Amino acid sequence: MIRKLLTYRHWRTVFRRVYRLLASPRVPMGEKLLFAVPVLLYWVLPDALPFVPVDDIAVTLFLMNAFAGRAERKYKL
Repeated sequence: MIRKLLTYRHWRTVFRRVYRLLASPRVPMGEKLLFAVPVLLYWVLPDALPFVPVDDIAVTLFLMNAFAGRAERKYKL
């Protein structure tokens, strides 16, 4: 599992899945905002969570993976 998360091929697929889901009219705007708002806030206000020693990119990649998996299961895309 960890090995899979570290591969370029996996993340290339995740980027495609997220782009497809964000562009899809079948996924409601609220669901898209549930992904985009926390990511944008973490990029803009990273110092608001000083006790979380995680890089911005790591948080973004984690949320991308979670969003893609959740939306694909929920909306059968």
